Amino acid sequence: MGNKNRHKSTSLFDMQFITSSISTTLVLLLLGLVVFFVLTAHNLSVYVRENISFSILISDDMKEKDILKLQKKLNKEDFVKESEYISKKQALKEQTEAMGTDPEEFLGYNPFTASIEIKLHSEYANSDSIAKIEKIIKKNSNIQDVLYRKELIDSVNENIRNISLVLLALAVVLTFISFALINNTIRLAIYSKRFLIHTMKLVGASWGFIRRPFLRKNVWSGVFAAIIADAMLMGTACWAVMYEPELIQIITPEVMLIVCGSVLAFGIIITWLCACISINKYLRMKANTLYYI
Repeated sequence: MGNKNRHKSTSLFDMQFITSSISTTLVLLLLGLVVFFVLTAHNLSVYVRENISFSILISDDMKEKDILKLQKKLNKEDFVKESEYISKKQALKEQTEAMGTDPEEFLGYNPFTASIEIKLHSEYANSDSIAKIEKIIKKNSNIQDVLYRKELIDSVNENIRNISLVLLALAVVLTFISFALINNTIRLAIYSKRFLIHTMKLVGASWGFIRRPFLRKNVWSGVFAAIIADAMLMGTACWAVMYEPELIQIITPEVMLIVCGSVLAFGIIITWLCACISINKYLRMKANTLYYI
């Protein structure tokens, strides 16, 4: 029994299996990186959009308690992610620190107004939505103005859209390339067994019986390769987050779970499909054609 298990293990983890697994690992690593960049690009776009803020300038006639009530009301709106109230004194202090001089000393008064800084949810961080929000906010007579950088918002959204299209096109191209590379690796491995396949046919083995060990071996190769690729991707992601903790907002556990799951799914599906195609090709061939391919 021990000899049988040892023989089975040896036949599975032979040099051909290891070589195939290494090749498949490199391809799956490439596919995993594509999935990773597509998902993190989405998170990055959300992060950038939600960090674009606009200012609501408040009239000096409005009391602080009314401003806080207005802030509380705004926080209940669907478009508001978070808000911050900046008083006249706080605005003066911030500008004094930024400029190095106190404008109140030579002007004789505080030139700044109280404001509420608004950060939007990503789906509202575009010029059209902000224009509608601006109209709603300006219905309050105590609002002096709503300030935002339209050009910056348009530029950010345009760049995000272009990057997303490029990544999508790259993902499609690399998926086809990856399939071709894994297919070639498996096809060469099965090519060396073509006469064994034919011999099994001659002794009356069914196609399903012949396919089974090849499919099992190649699927295990895909699983083994996927585990190695996932370990490399997870290790790199953990190192990046440890180096720059803020990246946890972009490289989230959910993203890494999807990436690792995708790599494992690709490893199983592609290796099974490629092995099935290659085996069927040799199963259909007649004996005389096996010598001329």
